[in-house]
Amino acid sequence: SAKTSSRPMFIYFACQHGAESFLKSEMETVAPSAKFAFSRPGFVTFRTEDSFSPNAINQLPLTFARTRGISVGRTGKEQATDEARADYILNTLADIDTPVLSSVSQKPSIVSSINQIHVWQRDSKIPGEDGFEPGRTEVADTAGHIIRERLQIDSKIGINRIAKSGQLVFDCVLVEPDQWWFGYHVAEGTSTRWPGGVYSLRLPEHAVSRAYLKMEESIRWSQLPLQAGDTCVEIGSSPGGSCQALLDRGMNVIGIDPAQMHESVLAHANFTHHRARAADLKRSAFSEAKWLFSDSNVAPNYTLDSVEHIVENRRVNLHGLVLTLKLMQPELAEQIPFYIERVKKWGYQYVRLRQLAFNRREVCMVAMKSRSYRRRRPKSRVS
Repeated sequence: SAKTSSRPMFIYFACQHGAESFLKSEMETVAPSAKFAFSRPGFVTFRTEDSFSPNAINQLPLTFARTRGISVGRTGKEQATDEARADYILNTLADIDTPVLSSVSQKPSIVSSINQIHVWQRDSKIPGEDGFEPGRTEVADTAGHIIRERLQIDSKIGINRIAKSGQLVFDCVLVEPDQWWFGYHVAEGTSTRWPGGVYSLRLPEHAVSRAYLKMEESIRWSQLPLQAGDTCVEIGSSPGGSCQALLDRGMNVIGIDPAQMHESVLAHANFTHHRARAADLKRSAFSEAKWLFSDSNVAPNYTLDSVEHIVENRRVNLHGLVLTLKLMQPELAEQIPFYIERVKKWGYQYVRLRQLAFNRREVCMVAMKSRSYRRRRPKSRVS
């Protein structure tokens, strides 16, 4: 219940399994008034006496948060069935006064204000481990239908659909089988519109590696204005999963990697392979490219060194960069602000970072030279 303004506010976050400490460190910097409260792998909450609007929570510059919102309550062992947990949610929401939602709705209750219902399970493992991939599950969808029925919400209200910007989203996180945390957020940026901050993807049968998923998510999250026929370069392209994602979008792709590419990628008419290191190629190899992607298994500064030699050449005019920065040691996460400043010095003033749902121990950096290259105006590091 949140009937009085004197009660503390709880903010919840979804993150990757194992990234909780990174998220805690970021919150200590950007929201020091919020104190760590509770966590499980893939889920973290903070308590604060200050009042955060849904918009203010969305604007917290956090690399490791998939999605975030205002917590209203949680179920416990006393609620032994899904139906009992849904009834508990209904009773709790009935006790919430309108001022809690004054910044997003003028309707008399939170239930009548809901535009979408997002229900998800926290990650059980690191993405790619033992075949696990994040995204929608049958268990979560079933819980969502029970919640909608108990709350007597119109069946036209979606369960785990992508929300529209400005919509009020009711969230329920299945933290444990008998422990559901629930609350709400307002959809704003791209990832806040996705259930649990994850765009559910399935690896196509023809994909040669799960790098396909990372590439596809990075494009959907960043909203890069890629056009069929654009020339893209990928450094660290073997065996070719990410190249396939670009080729499937109609791109002309140049793959750079000393290792061999999968034969199905080599056979594609729009693919060219340079079996070499990027540093060994003439800059003319990049002269026709609009977009550069890099996903090499090296420390972030090595990746940035390699890219810097390319972008600072006067014959190269790359509109945007999508760089995977490997966090091989936890302390490398502390260097993220320095990585951002380094890229900005190359003339890429619009920089965003996010640990993608399909990333592993790494983050995705997207950098643009001009706002005109993007469909939507970006905000540095806000997911």
